[in-house]
Amino acid sequence: MQLGAFSVSLAVSDLSASRAFYEKFGFEAFAGDHDHHYLMMRNGDAVIGLFEGMFEKNILTFNPGWDGRCNELADFQDVREIQKHLEAKGVALVEKADASGSGPAYLTAVDPDGNPILIDQHV
Repeated sequence: MQLGAFSVSLAVSDLSASRAFYEKFGFEAFAGDHDHHYLMMRNGDAVIGLFEGMFEKNILTFNPGWDGRCNELADFQDVREIQKHLEAKGVALVEKADASGSGPAYLTAVDPDGNPILIDQHV
C-alpha cells in the first residue's frame, strides 16, 4: 500500500511564533496563507504543516498522488483503494471517502493512542 507524501500537521496556538521557531531549525515556508491561519514548511524532505485554530490535535498526514515535493504522480494508489485495504484489515475509519467517487477525497482514522491519521488525496 502506497500512502503518498508524508507530513505532520501541527495544531499551533500562534502561527507567527511557531513559524519563527521552526525557521530556527531550517524550515522554510513553501505554501499556505498566514491570513487563513496555516503554513506548510519544509526542511529537505521533512514537511510540517502549521495550523492555527483548525483542529485540536496534531495529525499524521499522507497525500496519495503527491511526491514529497507536492508534485503530482502519474501512477499512485487512490485513496479509495487504500480505504478498501484498511477496512479489509479491520481498521475503523472515522470518516470515509465516497467509494464510488473519483479524484480528490480523504479518510480519517485514529490509532490506539488517539493520534489522528488523515489520508488526504488532492488529485
